[in-house]
Order: sequence, then structure tokens, then C-alpha cells
Amino acid sequence: MKNIIIVIIILAIVISICVYLYKEKKRGTKCIGCPYGKQCGGNCSGNCQENQSSHKAK
Repeated sequence: MKNIIIVIIILAIVISICVYLYKEKKRGTKCIGCPYGKQCGGNCSGNCQENQSSHKAK
């Protein structure tokens, strides 16, 4: 019985993550984990680092 409850909890977490990712992609966010995801050009490793440093400088 404990195994079933654990599997249900894990499935609920995975499903909620998938729903969140789907909604964010539908909104147009290219880099979901990036705080400047809507401003990125799609290359999160390069563009977001530049945006982040420019926002800190202001």
C-alpha cells in the first residue's frame, strides 16, 4: 500500500511539472528556468547571462 501512495505522489509531481512546462511554452517563454526567459532569443546560456549582468549593473 505504501508503494502505491508513493507512486501516486511521484506521478502527481511529474504531471504538474509537465503542465507547468506546457503552459510556459504556450505563453512564449523560451528559457523556462531563466529569470529573463521572455527576453531571451532562445539561447539561454548566452543571452540570459548577458541580460542578467546588465540588469545588475543598473
